[in-house]
Amino acid sequence: MNNSHLLMVDRISAWAGKAFAWASVVLTLVICYDVARRYLFNSPTQWGFDVAYILYGTLFMMAGAYTLSRNGHVRADMMYRTFRPRTQAWIDLALYFLLFIPGIVALVYAGIEFTSVSWAMKETSSVTSAGTPIYPFKLVIPVAGLLLLLQGLAEMARCVVCIRTGQWPARLHDVEEEDIEQLKDILGTDKTAEQK
Repeated sequence: MNNSHLLMVDRISAWAGKAFAWASVVLTLVICYDVARRYLFNSPTQWGFDVAYILYGTLFMMAGAYTLSRNGHVRADMMYRTFRPRTQAWIDLALYFLLFIPGIVALVYAGIEFTSVSWAMKETSSVTSAGTPIYPFKLVIPVAGLLLLLQGLAEMARCVVCIRTGQWPARLHDVEEEDIEQLKDILGTDKTAEQK
C-alpha cells in the first residue's frame, strides 16, 4: 500500500465516523423529548430507552475505525512515546498481529452470526414493552467490525512503512490533542501578555 491508499482508507473511516456522528444529535433530541415527557407531562415514552441505547451503540461502534484512523485510541504510552518511531512501529505491528486482528476477526465472524439470527427472527427489544425492532441495529456490529479491520490493515501497513523508513507516514487530521507542555507554553504566554 502506498500513502495514497492509506489516506483513502482513512477517508472511508472518516466518512463513516462523521456520518454516524449525527446519531449524537438525534440521541440528544430523543433523550430530551423522553425526559420532557416523563417529568413535565408524567407520560414517559415506551420507546425512548430502546432508541437511546440503539443510537448510542451505533455511534460507539461506528466511531471505532474513525478513531483508529486518527490514532486516537487510548494507550498506555508513558514509555511508548519516548521510543524511536521504528521501535514504536515494531511494537504496534506485533500487537496488531497478536491482539487486534484475532479480536476483530472474531467480532466480525460472531457479528455476522448474531445478525443473521436476529434478522431471521425479526428480533425486538425485551427491555421495554414497546417491542422496538432491534434487528437492524445488529447489522452495525459486522459492518463496524469490517471497517475497523480495514483501518487496522492500513495501520499495519503504516507500521511496515515506518520500520523501513524510520518515519511514520502521513495521516489525515481533524482535531489535534494538545500536549501538556504545549498547553503550559500557551498559558504562560497568555499570562505574560496579560501582565504587560
